[in-house]
Amino acid sequence: MYRDIPEGYRGLIEPIVTDHGFELVDVELRQGRAPWAVRVFVDTPTGDGRVPIDRCAELSREIAVQLDAADWIQSRYTLEVSSPGLDRILGRAKDFHAACGTEVRIETREPVEGRRRFRGRLLSFDGEVAEVEVDGEPREVPFAAIARARTVYQFTKDDFATASRRGRRAS
Repeated sequence: MYRDIPEGYRGLIEPIVTDHGFELVDVELRQGRAPWAVRVFVDTPTGDGRVPIDRCAELSREIAVQLDAADWIQSRYTLEVSSPGLDRILGRAKDFHAACGTEVRIETREPVEGRRRFRGRLLSFDGEVAEVEVDGEPREVPFAAIARARTVYQFTKDDFATASRRGRRAS
């Protein structure tokens, strides 16, 4: 979640992302056996996820230089910079607002109504509470309790159609 990005990392990474015309969505630091993984998720200001791979590579180079200069990561690491993807990361309040009406997966830090995992249609989000329809019942999940959230991409037959078949259908 965006709010969970340590301030030092956010202060180092976000200006670079912003200078390139993108928005920082999330930063994940996976520690353990070397190499550690640093994952940076960026999006366009419109939230459409259309971040070209060459722009991700540019961001990666600049972020790596800054991370190395700051010397905060005490192990070998790999750096990945990408867009939120098909199963979009919901890291900020604006991401939750945009996802209303879609299917989402939410994991909380502590149990809410006796559970930590919720999967269903995001009915609404008011900045404080996400209302999710789970098994036909609306459930309220406080935004502050959410550890991770993603949309669930709904595949269709068109996703698997060849380019020539898609062209024929449009005719």
